[in-house]
Amino acid sequence: MANIASTWSNLTAEQRTTLEKQLDERMTADWKTLSAEEKKAAYYIAFGPHGPREPLHKPGFGVKVTGGVVAAIVASAALFSAIRTRAQETPHTMSKEWREQTDEYMRSQKANPITGIASEGYEGKGFSGHAY
Repeated sequence: MANIASTWSNLTAEQRTTLEKQLDERMTADWKTLSAEEKKAAYYIAFGPHGPREPLHKPGFGVKVTGGVVAAIVASAALFSAIRTRAQETPHTMSKEWREQTDEYMRSQKANPITGIASEGYEGKGFSGHAY
């Protein structure tokens, strides 16, 4: 039972079960009669970092995560660039002439007559003043 933390992973399932049963039998008696090594072994078997409590982060885990994130960002940037190179030019509705005609049309239709482009004394930019 000495140094059970280092030997536990090397034991077979049968050896582990046998060891657990031996400790269970010893723990049915007065705990004051248990040696320090037996108490440590019982604690390790019950709460030690083995089985489902084994740490997920093994050495090199951070490097793998960082590499995966960098690869995802690079792939995203490549996909974005590929899509942008095949994209259309700016739509004709974004030209300055089109926006000026839209201003005229909105005034003629009295669009937003209280505070907007068709209101009295309107000094805003309208559609032609926006930098799209």
